[in-house]
Amino acid sequence: MVKAQYPKEINIQGEFVRQVSAFRKWVTADGSSGFPTESGRYHLYVSLACPWAHRTIIYRKLKKLENAISMSVVDPIREERGWRFNDEFPDSLNGFSFLSEAYRATNPEFEGRVTVPVLWDKKTGGIVNNESSELIRMLNSEFDAFGDPAIDFYPYSMRKEIDNMNEMIYNSVNNGVYRCGFATAQKAYEKAFNDLWGTLEKLEELLGDQTYLVGDTLTEADWRLFPTLVRFDPVYYSHFKCNKHRLVDCPNLWNYIKRLYAVPGIAETVDMDHIKHHYFMTHEKLNPSRIVPVGPAISFNGDK
Repeated sequence: MVKAQYPKEINIQGEFVRQVSAFRKWVTADGSSGFPTESGRYHLYVSLACPWAHRTIIYRKLKKLENAISMSVVDPIREERGWRFNDEFPDSLNGFSFLSEAYRATNPEFEGRVTVPVLWDKKTGGIVNNESSELIRMLNSEFDAFGDPAIDFYPYSMRKEIDNMNEMIYNSVNNGVYRCGFATAQKAYEKAFNDLWGTLEKLEELLGDQTYLVGDTLTEADWRLFPTLVRFDPVYYSHFKCNKHRLVDCPNLWNYIKRLYAVPGIAETVDMDHIKHHYFMTHEKLNPSRIVPVGPAISFNGDK
């Protein structure tokens, strides 16, 4: 029997089935949700290694919300007790040692896996939301009074196209790399692998004809995909056995990654040291030696 990295999220067929995010309240500009938009009230807990948290870091940066929403970064090495803080990566807000303390402070009965990102409410002393797809929607529009209202990655006229693209990409690519890496049965792995590359090959063809996922407009769909793609060659190709092709060998996808990386502010949201150390040192079932690869020698600024 293959030992699973996260046994509670593996079904009888050996497929990885991601847990549902537990905290789903919303911050709204009009305050109708009970959590009104206020500058300085909310705090993001993130990992620089995690693609789901990376989405929120990107939005906080591009929407110019750094002064409105504070942020703490966890240690990249996720140990058995979960995401941790220490002297190098402190929780300057609450002084937590582990992010699990934030979860228990919000719901003492919580028993799931502790994940990032987390949006914390300083006023109520609890988690508002830990679902990245919802958090980026909030950051996109609900905080416009304190950020850049001219930037809208989810324009009304394009929402159906964006939603359709998100739906295609989430299960096969964003979550698909994890379905490959955490599968405990050959058939489950091969299904995930084929789903992943079926979509990536469609995107390779699509991006030969247009600049972004939804025509020539940079949207939410692109910022949901980018954190997965930027981790692909350094981590997912080998660590999660997603190794049909390197993305650097897929010219349209590779040019697309470099195009997004070149957006002002994005490069500083990508920390490859955190990314590689997290995956290769945290998933001991996949990498028992915990040795972190030195390569690959790639640059998101150059040809390779």
